[in-house]
Amino acid sequence: MDTAFNNKLRFPYFYRTVPEESAQYEALVLLLKHFGWSWVGMVTADDESSQRASMELYNVITRSGVCITYRESVTQFSYFTYNKAYKKMSYQIQKILCNVIIFVGSSCGLDTFYSMLSVNVHQRKVIIIISLIFPDNHILFTTLHGSLQLTIQTGRIPALREYFLTAGPLKYPEVELMEGIWTEFLSCSFGEYFNGFRPCNEGDVLGNVDRSLYEVENFRHTFSVYSAVYIVAYALHDLMHSYPRQKQQKLSSSQLSGNAWKLNHYVRRVYFTTPGGKSIHLDDKGNFPARFDLVNYRVYPNRTVEKRKVGDFHEEKGLHQFSINDSSIFWDLRFLKTPHSACSESCLPGYRKVPQGGKQKCCYYCAPCAEGEISNQTNMERCVECPEDHWSNDRRDACVLRPLEFLSYEDTLGLSLSIINLFFCFVTLVVLGIFIKHKNTAIVKANNQNLSFLLLLSLLLSFLCPLLFIGRPTRMSCLLQVAFGVIFGLAVSSILSKTVTVVLAFHTIQPGRTMRQWMGRHLSTSLLVIGIIGEVLICVSWLICSPPFPDYNTEIEVGKIILQCDEGSAVAFFLSIGYIGFLAVLSFIVAFLARKLPDAFNEAQYITFSMLVFCSVWISFIPAYLSTKGKYMVAVEVFAISASGAGLLGCIFIPKCYIILLRPELNKKSHLILERQ
Repeated sequence: MDTAFNNKLRFPYFYRTVPEESAQYEALVLLLKHFGWSWVGMVTADDESSQRASMELYNVITRSGVCITYRESVTQFSYFTYNKAYKKMSYQIQKILCNVIIFVGSSCGLDTFYSMLSVNVHQRKVIIIISLIFPDNHILFTTLHGSLQLTIQTGRIPALREYFLTAGPLKYPEVELMEGIWTEFLSCSFGEYFNGFRPCNEGDVLGNVDRSLYEVENFRHTFSVYSAVYIVAYALHDLMHSYPRQKQQKLSSSQLSGNAWKLNHYVRRVYFTTPGGKSIHLDDKGNFPARFDLVNYRVYPNRTVEKRKVGDFHEEKGLHQFSINDSSIFWDLRFLKTPHSACSESCLPGYRKVPQGGKQKCCYYCAPCAEGEISNQTNMERCVECPEDHWSNDRRDACVLRPLEFLSYEDTLGLSLSIINLFFCFVTLVVLGIFIKHKNTAIVKANNQNLSFLLLLSLLLSFLCPLLFIGRPTRMSCLLQVAFGVIFGLAVSSILSKTVTVVLAFHTIQPGRTMRQWMGRHLSTSLLVIGIIGEVLICVSWLICSPPFPDYNTEIEVGKIILQCDEGSAVAFFLSIGYIGFLAVLSFIVAFLARKLPDAFNEAQYITFSMLVFCSVWISFIPAYLSTKGKYMVAVEVFAISASGAGLLGCIFIPKCYIILLRPELNKKSHLILERQ
C-alpha cells in the first residue's frame, strides 16, 4: 500500500492487488462525513510507515473540512513508559470533547493506546482503525467495543472452504506449514503428549473450530494472493499464445521469465471474473480498483468478538461510493444514539456559521441571517440573498414573495379618503346647483358669476383627482395625476382674477359704464388665461421630458413591494406645486389689500381666509410628503388636495349659500346700493 511504489521510474513492474493508501483515506473522509464527525483526534503508532501515513491522512482530512483536534504518537507499551510519558496524554484525550479517534498503524502501539483509554473508562470513544493488516486478537480489548475498521474486501476462493473444513493433521501430515495451525486451533500435536498438548486424532479437523476464531467463508488477504496468482497465470497464458503454435510447446519457464517486459504488457491487459462474481483487473496505475469493507467489532466481556460488515466502499469509473447500514452498527451502550463529535453544534437553516477567532474552522457560532437573506441548509457559511421580488420568511430558511402594497380602495385609509372626496364632490354639486338656480340674484351677479361657476367646476374636478391616486397605479393613471396641477392652477387663477378685478374696480378705474364693462369682460379673462398658461406649460414640459410612471419599489419598506407612481421628475413636480403656491400668495396679498373695500358683497375677506388655509395646507404638505413613504405618502398628497379644495369651497361659497338660502333679505340690489352709500 505504500505510496512510494507509485514511482514507476523506480518500480516499473510493480502491481497492487490491494488498494493504495490514498483510496483508504478517501473512504475515511466519506465515513466521517456520513456520520457528521467534524471534530476528531488522531493517534499514530510510532514507526516510520505509520507516521508517514498519518501525515498524508492528516492533509486529506483537513482539506475535506474535518478538523483534527490533536495528534499523538504511541510506542510499544511498557509500564515505565506509560507512567512517565503518557499519563498527561491520556488525560488530554479523555478531557477533550471529541468522541472519535482515528488510530493509524498496525499492532505496534495498540497495547499502549488501549491502556490509555482504559484509565478513564467513564468516557467511551469511537475508534476508527486504519490498517489493512491487523491481527484479530488485538480486537479482544473491551475498550475497542463498537470500533470500526476499513479493510480490503473479502472474496470467495473455490474449493478452499471445503479444504479447510476437512483439513486436519492426520489427513495432511506432510504439510509442515500447518503444524502451528493444528496446535493453535485444535490443541493437539503429532505423536505423544507434547508441551501439554494431546495427540491428534481423525476427529481433529478445522471444521470443528469456532467460526469466530477461524474464518472459512470469505477471505481478505488470501483473496489478494489468489488474485495475484491468477493475474500472472492469465498473463503467462496470453504471452504463450502470442507465439506461433509450433513454438509454444518448446517454450521453457526461463524463456518466459526472460521476457519480463512482454509479460508486463499482458499483466496490464488481464480482465477476468472469479467464480464468486468479482471482476479482477488493474487500472492505469497498476492497482486494483479501490474496494473496502467497513467492519464493526462487538467485544463481549468474555473477550469473544463478533465482526459484522456494515458498509461497502468501491470505486467505479473514478467515482467513489460508500453505502453504510447505520442500523446494523453496534455502538457502545453509553452512546444512547449515533455518537456525535463536533466542536460546535450544527447551524440550523436560517443561520450561518461565524468563525471563532483563534480556533480551527470547525469551531464557530451560529448567527441568524439578516433580513432578506436565507440559509436553507445546515452549516451554511454564508446566507443567500433573496431575489428582488422575494423576501425572507420569519425563520430565514425560505424566500417568499413580497406582498404588494399600494393605497387601495379595500384599504381603510383609501376607502375613507375616497368617501371624503365623494362627499365634497356632492357638496360642490349642491353649491353649483344653488348658484345656477339663483344666478340672477344680486350676490351671484356682484362677484362675477362666470368666474364663480368656473371655480366651482375646477373644485369639483379637484375632488375627483384623488380618485386617480387611489387604487393600483397604472401608466395611464400616473399620467393623469399631472392633471391635478392644471385643475388647481385653474382654481387659483380664477380666485386671483376675481380678486384683482375687484381691487381695480375700486382703486384705479374711474366710474364710467363703458370702461367698467370692458374691464369686467376682458380683464378677468386675461388674468385667468395668464395665470393658467404658466401651469399648463410646466405640466406639458413635465409630460414630455420625464412623465410619471408606475414603479415597484423594494427599498421603502422592509419585506414589501410598494407600488406607486414615481414623479419621473421631482423638479417638475415641485415646480408645479410651487407655481400654484405663487398664484395663491398673489391672491392672498391682493385679497388682503381689498378686505376693507365698502361693498356688501365684497368676498375679499373670504378669499383672504381661504388663501390662508390653502397656503397653510401646501406649506405643511412639503415636509409631510418628504418624510412619509409608500402608501402614506400618497395619502398625504390626497389629503392636501382634499383639504385645500375644501378650504376654498368652505371659505368662499358657504357664506354666500348661507345668505342665499337663510338670509334672502340681504340678497337684494337695494341692500348692495345702501351698503355702498
